Amino acid sequence: MIRVAAVGDIHMAPESQGTLRPSFDTLPECADVLLLAGDLTRHGTPEEAAVVAREIEGLAVPVVAVLGNHDHHDERPEEVTAILRDAGAHVLEGEAVVVTAGGARIGVAGTKGFGGGFVGRCAGEFGEPLMKEFVRYTRRSADALHGALKDLGGRDCDVRIALTHFAPVPDTLAGEPLEIYPFLGSYLLAEAIDTGGADLAVHGHAHAGTEHGMTSGGVRVRNVAQPVIGQAFHVYHLPGGPDPRQGA
Repeated sequence: MIRVAAVGDIHMAPESQGTLRPSFDTLPECADVLLLAGDLTRHGTPEEAAVVAREIEGLAVPVVAVLGNHDHHDERPEEVTAILRDAGAHVLEGEAVVVTAGGARIGVAGTKGFGGGFVGRCAGEFGEPLMKEFVRYTRRSADALHGALKDLGGRDCDVRIALTHFAPVPDTLAGEPLEIYPFLGSYLLAEAIDTGGADLAVHGHAHAGTEHGMTSGGVRVRNVAQPVIGQAFHVYHLPGGPDPRQGA
């Protein structure tokens, strides 16, 4: 059994230093990997990123992250990414990584993603250049996620996980105002997950949403925004990993 800890929308700033570290230090007892689903900072400043870095530096489990919209607010996402990587995190944007933990090979494909809405009520590449670019940005994110998942398919992983900030399905947005659904996610991400292949999809962003959802292709989706899960992280169990009967 592979144990995946995940949380998003921790929105850290200097005054919140140290609030998550005690819980994160317990991860080896209950999880094989920690996924961070974006909005790790409040305003995307390097100072805030350094707070997150101190929370995760030296953890005894691998850490894989994507950025969120808050992490882009100060328009220095490259600096935020570099600080988190220096602390040992794998920060993904249209990329994939395979981490080994407990003898299992855990593949994670990640992107921030973007909005646009869901089937029947979504934006299209039509009209003003700004509207077309809005949708194309999401499509590029989804295409990169699809490519990263397909890459993992050829890398002998025990499980494949899609990690995004924006939501791939409307199920996990239940509780949010319908009017803002187009700004919370896109069906293009779900299409990428279904066609690329994944065992689990994890996202954040929807603070007033719902934890459980599923793509039309049957992939489990979990909204791990901290206001939704109400704790430092939640652990999900996936079948896989080495046979415990072997090597004894």
